[in-house]
Amino acid sequence: MSTSTTSAPPGTQDQPPARAAPRRGKRAPARTGWRRALRRDWQLYSLAILPLLFFLVFRYLPMIGNVIAFRRFEPGGSIFGEDWVGLRYVRMFLSDPTFWQVFRNTLWLGGLTLVFCFPIPIVLALLLNEVRRRSLKRFVQSVSYLPHFLSVVIVAGITMQMLASDGPVNHVLGLLGHDPVRFIQEPGWFRTVYVGSEIWQTAGWGTILYLAALTTIDEDLYEAARIDGANRWQQIWHVTLPGIRPTMITLLILNVGTFMAVGFEKVLLLYNALTYPTADVISTYVYRAGVESNSFSYAAAIGLFEAIIGLVLITSANQLSRRTVGTSLW
Repeated sequence: MSTSTTSAPPGTQDQPPARAAPRRGKRAPARTGWRRALRRDWQLYSLAILPLLFFLVFRYLPMIGNVIAFRRFEPGGSIFGEDWVGLRYVRMFLSDPTFWQVFRNTLWLGGLTLVFCFPIPIVLALLLNEVRRRSLKRFVQSVSYLPHFLSVVIVAGITMQMLASDGPVNHVLGLLGHDPVRFIQEPGWFRTVYVGSEIWQTAGWGTILYLAALTTIDEDLYEAARIDGANRWQQIWHVTLPGIRPTMITLLILNVGTFMAVGFEKVLLLYNALTYPTADVISTYVYRAGVESNSFSYAAAIGLFEAIIGLVLITSANQLSRRTVGTSLW
């Protein structure tokens, strides 16, 4: 019995297998890809020029001015200050009792705004989602959106006229047998007035993102919940709220980031010397210290302190959200 063998061609025995040629230019397609996209869609990319310039000129370049928080600034001198003073202005505001009172007021107003102004748009969006009559739904949306388009000056003016000593609210209280209440002059009423006006102005507009998120929820999930015997409240709790949770978390992180930046314009328009104990916040205190008293370096140090707290808050909220619910901004 013989076995057939196949002999290798001469000159090819004991040769190592050929190695694959090294792949060069592996990242070239990625580099050329964005260039090709830029050439193809340059009209769309050009729309981002103005927003980028806005943030560059009004957000990033002014950060250079924070150096005067550590230098003595004098009007008419160098825009970066005259002499280096280190942490002198930081020690000044940390040892100032007025600053800590303002800091507590900022925490109070920021906390109340977050607690009340954040969930109300969610509740309103859920209620509007349950409305079946389109005409009623559009009417409620139009009425609730309208305050957002009013200037802060107009909103503050309406609030002060409504709550004046001889305004409609006190007139109604008089008809009910109560004495007039000085809402604008009483320090104890300022936080209620501010948060109430903020809810009236922002609640309707805040529902837009939630209503858009509600449209992305699959109707089959509601059908499956109904088959399982879930009522409307159980459908909202187990289907609707989990469906809009990423949107809720994203907006919550953004709101936490602006926690310390309580509305400067509205506070400035609504407060007065009588309500300073509860109304004066960091932004208005910086305005008075920097613009009215010409203490620009002192005001810059306080503003930098506020910005650092905001950065810590938004970073912490983002990390906490990523670890707990798996949703984050970055």
